[in-house]
Parts: sequence; structure tokens; C-alpha cells
Amino acid sequence: MALARLIFRYVVAAALLALLAARPAAANDHTVPIFAPTCHAASGVEATARDMQARGRWICNNQSWRSDVPVVWLRFEAGSWQGEKLPRQFFSRIARFKSVTFHAIDADGESRVTRLTQADGVAFPAGPVFQLPLPKVTAETTVLLARIEAPHSVPLLTEARITHDPGEAEWSQTEMMLLAFVVGMLVLPLLFDISFFLVLRERFVVLHAAMVSAMMIYVVTAGGLASAFVTLPVAVLAVVSPLSYAIGAGLSMLFLATFLERGAQSRVMRNLTIATGWFTMIAPGFFALQLDATQTFDDRGYFITFIPCILVISVAVIEAVLRGSRSARYIAAAWMPIIIASTERLLRGFGWHVGPSSLDQMIYVAVGIEVVVISLAIADRFLALRRERDAALTEAKMLEQISTRDSLTGLMNRRAIEARFDELVAQGFDTFALVDLDRFKAINDLHGHQVGDAALIACASAIRATGDRDSIAVRLGGEEFVVLLRGPRSLERAEALRQAIPMRIAKEVPGLDLPVTASMGVIVMAEATRHKMAFAEFYARADALMYEAKASGRNRLAYERLTVFTSAPPERRRERMA
Repeated sequence: MALARLIFRYVVAAALLALLAARPAAANDHTVPIFAPTCHAASGVEATARDMQARGRWICNNQSWRSDVPVVWLRFEAGSWQGEKLPRQFFSRIARFKSVTFHAIDADGESRVTRLTQADGVAFPAGPVFQLPLPKVTAETTVLLARIEAPHSVPLLTEARITHDPGEAEWSQTEMMLLAFVVGMLVLPLLFDISFFLVLRERFVVLHAAMVSAMMIYVVTAGGLASAFVTLPVAVLAVVSPLSYAIGAGLSMLFLATFLERGAQSRVMRNLTIATGWFTMIAPGFFALQLDATQTFDDRGYFITFIPCILVISVAVIEAVLRGSRSARYIAAAWMPIIIASTERLLRGFGWHVGPSSLDQMIYVAVGIEVVVISLAIADRFLALRRERDAALTEAKMLEQISTRDSLTGLMNRRAIEARFDELVAQGFDTFALVDLDRFKAINDLHGHQVGDAALIACASAIRATGDRDSIAVRLGGEEFVVLLRGPRSLERAEALRQAIPMRIAKEVPGLDLPVTASMGVIVMAEATRHKMAFAEFYARADALMYEAKASGRNRLAYERLTVFTSAPPERRRERMA
């Protein structure tokens, strides 16, 4: 029930963020026509518009798109816009390029030429696209050629369009609302991660927060939402978007390796997952920079180096699910949509599949699904780890209880008292009483060990019967016990405990021929903390006194008061002066 309320609040908060972030878009929702190129061609930098007039050099279908060539030409035929308003704007997917040269060629051969660089591009505040102004297109214009030099992306070419209204390049209000909703869903897991990390300092929480941050940057820049608030150069957006996606994908693999339960991955698969995570951040991350020197291969290289990430993640999750990992089931549900959407984007990147930039909304929605499900997985893992921690603490307490308590009587054992002895002396326990049952061996011999154990239990009950904070009962072993006391009249209280032992044993262990008495050796040391005597020293002195009591006839107490002098006694001072 609490989890359901949490999800409801999560969705409501995301919706509110969406309403705040979304910007009203064109009301016509793409009713004004936009025109795609009818043909495309590749050439060297030396080719001119006149050279490209021959139709034989053009490919007039959606195949054989390439970005690994010096120049790509796009051909827009006047027949596309006959009866419509003349195009004034060029727009396409944001990517690196050196320049775009437009040739508006009229029927009489007159040509109007405009050359623009990527610095002249203006990013739309909606959608992953930028726009450039066209040279004047008239009713006499028969063809518009766009010469794109050093393109770094196939979608830059396949998604190029011209239109009369530049607003038509923008996504609709519904599409931007969806994008803003996804961004809102990405913000909230960061708050969850902070809350989880404050309670449970696990590495996978930090990795998830970093992964969400990277994906948030990707969605904001690739979706064009950033341009609604700040003006960023096309070159910056072109790099930040794929770079953040590569980093997010790499971090997701590191997250996977640390998030899965122990034993959910084989050692080989875990090492491969981590290695592939770093590779994904480095290799596609490098190609995402779209350097001039890598123009001929960085687009293909970016997508090719993503293939190991997709394959390893898929195999790793399948292996973990087959090994019975609960977390892997969450991850499989979270990552299946994003793997499918990434594969579709990869096919478009290779030019094997042509589609509009609106298909990227599949990735954005998949990212939102991934974040929600993984956040639930972290919450589930958080509860599981807390249960494991509580069980471990309970077990540790039980083990501590076993290691520090006598199993027969429940009293503190010798190991425990030796570990705490200095602390107890510092707390004022300055009377050390060693108790030994008289002729205890005869009880075991005559009545058996079961009766002997009952006598020991009764003795323990007698020496801890006071139950106050100024006495501590300990069983050292066999029939030996220690009572530590503090406060006034400690010697008299020790004697009262000794005398209570025979009565308690007689009451709780019937059938004994003779009363079971106890002998006691007691050491009383005022200001014991100043002397710093160890447990072994107290025990040795008390043991000698206890045997002295036994030698004197048993069933009695022998004691010794030790004094710590802060200065020499008077008689010793007189001896020094003589």
C-alpha cells in the first residue's frame, strides 16, 4: 500500500514538472507541408553544382546513405512544392558538419547561392533539430541543391527537410509534453537515490544517480528542451547528446555489475560487464566528439562500438534471470524497451532504416520506463538489504550472546569479564569476590552431573538475586564464580550473597544429603583505578584468599583490603629523614 502511494506521488510530481517545462508549440501540429529530398549523391570536395546536374550521379531512393564521404548532395525538386508556399527554411537533425551550401537554380540557369556553417545553425526549442535559412526560392526555381560538407551523421542527411514555416520543424505540444514528462520522471529518482544513500551507503546507488544524470542530459539536449531555456551552439548540442548517452550506457553496465545479488553473475560475466561498461564510455564517447580528423568513420564507429554494450547487457541479464536473480527480473523489464529503441536508432544511424526524428521519442519513453522500474528495483533491493542487515545484526547479537554468556547459567563468562574489566573498574567496581562451592565434586559423584548442574544454576540465581546495578555476577568455569561490587558496605553485601547460596541450593535442589556451602575470597581496593590492577592480579589474590578460607574450615569468607598510597606512609617518611 505504501509502495502504491509512492508510485502515485511519483507520477503526479512528474506530471507537474511536465506542465512547468513544456512550451506551447505550433497549434497547427504539422499541417503545413514539409518536403524531403528526392535524391542524394556523394562527391569529393572539388565537385560543383554544375557537375551534379547530371541525373546519373544521383540515388533517388532511401538506400545507400553515407556520411563517411567528403560531401553529400541533397536534391529537392520543385515539383514537390508545386501549389504550396515556397520553402524558406532548411532543417535537419542536430549533428556536426562543416558547412551547407544551398543552390537555388531557376529554369533559365540563374542560380542563387548561400553558404552557411554549423555556427549559423539555430537549434529549435522543440525537437532534436536545427534550421538554416534558404536562398530565395521563386516560382521559376526548378531545383534546390544542398551541398553538405563533412557530415558526421547519416540522420543529418536522411532527416533533412525544407518548409515554408520554420515552426513546422518543431515537435508538437503533445510531443514536448511527453518529453517534459520524461524529464520530470528523471529528476525524481535523483531524490530517491540521495535518500537511499543516506540510509544505505551502497555503490550501486551512486552509479544509478550518475546514470540518471547522464540520461537526463541526453534527453534534455537531444530532445531540444534545453534550447527552450538557453541558447546553445549546434556544435555543442551535437556532441553533448551522443556523449551523454554513451556515458549513461556505460554507467548502466557498471550499475548492473554492482546491483545484482551475490552469485547472480559468474565471475567471467561480471568482469566482462564491467570491462564493456568502461569500453562503452571510452570508445563511443570518443566518436561522439565528432572530431574533424574522424569525420569519415566516427558516425559508423559510434554505432558499431555500441553493439558490444547491447549484446553483453542482454546476455548478462539473461544469465542473472536464469540464476534466479530477483533484481535481474526488474532490470529485464526496465531495459528491454530501451534496448529495442536503441537498436532502432542504431539501424537509422547505419542508414539501413530511414525514419523521422520523432522516432527518438521511443528512446525517451523507454528511458522514462527504465528509470521508473529501476527505481522500484532499488527500493525493493533496499528493503531486501535492510532485512539482510537486520538478520545479520540479530545473528551477530546471538553470536555475541553465545560468546559472552555461560550457556548453563546465563551469567557473563570469563571472556566477557576480562574484556570489560578495566571499564568496570573505572565505573567503580572495586570489590572482587571469588566464590567456590565446597565439596562440589562429591555432589557430581553421588548424585550425577544433572544434579550438579542444578546446583550451579541455583548458585548463579543466589549471587545475582539482588538484580541491582551495583553488582555483576560471572561464572568463570566449573564451580567458580566471581561477583564484582561497588558502593558502600560491599564486603557485607558479598558475605550476604555467600550465605544465600546454601539456602537457594537447598530450596531448588532437593534430595541432597548435606548443605552445599561456599567459600569466598574478597579483595577490596579503594581507588582501584589509580592502581590499574589487571583482572589476573585481582583473581590471583582472591584465589589465594579463597583457598585460605577453605583451609580454615570452608563455608567462610577471607578478605583483604588494599590501599593505594598517594604519598609514603608516616613511618617511611621518618625513616627517610633519619
